[in-house]
Amino acid sequence: MNRLRALWQNLNSSLWFVPTLMVAGALLLAFGLVIAESRTNYEGLRDYPLLFGAGADGARGMLTAIAGSMITVAGLIFSLTLSTLAQVSSQYTSRVLRNFMRDRTNQVVLGFFVSIFAYCLIVLRTIRGGDEGRFIPSLAVGMGLVLALVSIGVLIFFIHHMASALQASSIVRNATEETEAAIALLFPDELGDEASAAQAQELLRQAGQLTWQPVLAKATGYVQSIDEEQLLAVANDLQGVVRLEHGIGGFVARGAVLVSVARYEDRPAALPADLTDQVNSLVNLGRQRTIEQDAGFGLRQIVDIALKALSPGINDTTTAIICVDHLGALLAQLADRQLPDPLRVDQQRVRVIAVRPAFGQFLATAFDQIRVSAEANLGVYLRLLTALATIAQRTQNLERLDALHQQADLVAEAAQRTLTTDYERKQVREQLAALLLDLH
Repeated sequence: MNRLRALWQNLNSSLWFVPTLMVAGALLLAFGLVIAESRTNYEGLRDYPLLFGAGADGARGMLTAIAGSMITVAGLIFSLTLSTLAQVSSQYTSRVLRNFMRDRTNQVVLGFFVSIFAYCLIVLRTIRGGDEGRFIPSLAVGMGLVLALVSIGVLIFFIHHMASALQASSIVRNATEETEAAIALLFPDELGDEASAAQAQELLRQAGQLTWQPVLAKATGYVQSIDEEQLLAVANDLQGVVRLEHGIGGFVARGAVLVSVARYEDRPAALPADLTDQVNSLVNLGRQRTIEQDAGFGLRQIVDIALKALSPGINDTTTAIICVDHLGALLAQLADRQLPDPLRVDQQRVRVIAVRPAFGQFLATAFDQIRVSAEANLGVYLRLLTALATIAQRTQNLERLDALHQQADLVAEAAQRTLTTDYERKQVREQLAALLLDLH
């Protein structure tokens, strides 16, 4: 199931999968209309020769013109898409290219024009006249004309869509929406039961006395997904515990330790021969990080856009502020969520020790590099403090409030060190004083 989920994610983010399905649908439509007319002898469309052509030559000419124009427009769509990908990669960050490739509008528009081309080719093959025996599938020819007329509106819509998609606010918003969805599904179903604090300490002490045996990775890549339910089953079968050495988004080299396994026995037996293959099948490694189970990667995308905006060559403070606003909204969504403990138990025994990012790590990922790159930028400093205030309003957890307090102190320190006028420092102090009231 883990492999099937990864395969579906890869297909869903490709530019060819949806167009291929649409071409297949166009072929079925063409065959269906031609066969339907050949069996029913439908004559209705032949009453309008000025629109649909009364003869074989007229039908062929119209379909040939439609097919030629559709493949030309499809080439234009390819060119616009590739040009957009190159521009986004250079101006923002290459990490958002996957979002453009996953954009369903781009996939459907590309598939629409290619599908009409394939449709016309199939219908053209069935038209016969003169010595060949007269057969003109007027219904299929009429459908080709309708599709050609609809394609005009689709082309105009696509140009509007691309113009909107290239705006910084749209790119950041799309990344934010995907990250929000990832946060909603950040952690899979719990593995067994969570331990209480006291129980967790005792169980961890027991686990620390075990003899750990490594299970090596058979491939190189980033951890894209983990089938944790099956890992729990593996641990139960072994009557032991599985310790993950890498979390979602971590990089694993071939031959490195993927997980460590221990058994609750005085003299642990050798591991099953097929355990390496079994564990590797439950941890999916890919060429790049994906956002489906990795909310940190969603934050990373937005941070990269902000860093590129703050670079000396671009110096786009407004885009950086937009990024900070959206990062604050995402972390506010995380602030009132229960992040599961990495320790999971079953039958009063530790079974799985997972790698879980803490709330403070999410905060650091979102704000640390932006704060450093925003040297002497009053607007970004103030917006960072505003974002921290927004997050603080969503949680009463003391540990998380301490992490927010630390970030506020770091922003104040950077502002004090880099801002050159008392006027600017005063604004930061006032904003910080309001934030500290929320934190206390």
